[in-house]
Amino acid sequence: MRSQGAYDCDVLVVGGGIVGLSTAYAITRAAPGTRVTVLEKEPGPARHQTGRNSGVIHSGIYYRPGSLKARYAVKGAAEMVKFCAEYGIDHAVTGKLIVATERSELPRLHALVQRGRENGIPVRELGAAQIAEYEPEVRGLAAIHVGTTGICDFVGVARQLARASGAEIRYGAEVERIDRRASLGVAVRVRGGDVVRGRVLVNCAGLHCDEVARLTGDDPGMRIVPFRGEYYELARPELVRGLVYPVPDPAFPFLGVHLTRGIDGGVHIGPNAVPALAREGYGWGTVRPRELGATLTWPGSWRIARRHWRYGAGELRRSVSKKAFTQAVRRLLPEVSEGDLVPAAAGVRAQAVLRDGTLVDDFLIRESARAVHVLNAPSPAATASLPIGREVGARALAALAGA
Repeated sequence: MRSQGAYDCDVLVVGGGIVGLSTAYAITRAAPGTRVTVLEKEPGPARHQTGRNSGVIHSGIYYRPGSLKARYAVKGAAEMVKFCAEYGIDHAVTGKLIVATERSELPRLHALVQRGRENGIPVRELGAAQIAEYEPEVRGLAAIHVGTTGICDFVGVARQLARASGAEIRYGAEVERIDRRASLGVAVRVRGGDVVRGRVLVNCAGLHCDEVARLTGDDPGMRIVPFRGEYYELARPELVRGLVYPVPDPAFPFLGVHLTRGIDGGVHIGPNAVPALAREGYGWGTVRPRELGATLTWPGSWRIARRHWRYGAGELRRSVSKKAFTQAVRRLLPEVSEGDLVPAAAGVRAQAVLRDGTLVDDFLIRESARAVHVLNAPSPAATASLPIGREVGARALAALAGA
């Protein structure tokens, strides 16, 4: 670490996904003149979670009232639509259906109606015959229509945030080492040997956020366990008009296999949720022994497996069997056949897991000396990225003021 005056920037953000770029944008908006540098290991922005999701602007209906997810998703959805409109980014407010296909799901569907109302989200309850008003080919016992759900180009949003932030964005800058000193600041060495120095570090590294926290010298108290979500594209997109979801199981942070008509007019089906064999393991053939070993040696991973093995077995079956995946889809869309499903790009969810096996349900942001760590920001983080960025940015500026 050099002397007090040798800083390359005031705030150093690790991670060029939508949360990291939103944080940079929020900092420069709140405190013009603040020098922000973003380090992203990929050659461009939004190459992982941001660019490999369903592109859905979530309403916030699923999340516990008062939680960060609920507050930021509801606020973030409205802000995201406004941001896209302001900058000419492809988007649409489509609404969506959440459909119960079995009687056992009806109490959970009703609970979602109540949760939506508590979160201030307009919800319309539908009987079986009314489902066809929105989706003629979808079948169910009952449904709810959520009018504030939409779709957008989150990669386009990330690119615009990068441009509008005025931050220095360094692509191809993979973090190798971090030297954090409470009395001085943070020095980060990237692959190739360059060193970048800042007064405060913000960790928005997504799939690698726990590793970055440990490089900083902090114990994150959790481990990222990667779950791959596999998608298909519907060869007959005319079967689906908009967005159709099953009733989710509240014991899991995953929403189940759903149907999403994207901004390109195509319909994506998925994702399921299976353990990934690498943090960027987008297929069964991608295995990174060190990362897999870190997952297998984390006590929480085994506790998840023991607690939820039945659910996991079903997800694995749908991963290896197209027939099983098709059967899951046909619960909502009976007309679908195996031949209608065309493999599409997969994504990986960065799910924080505690030592006791608890799946962290809310966004998780922690602070330490000259550092702010975003340790759990999976879906709906893209939807909520603007308010998340403001929250993280405010904490970074407070740390900067006290440095």
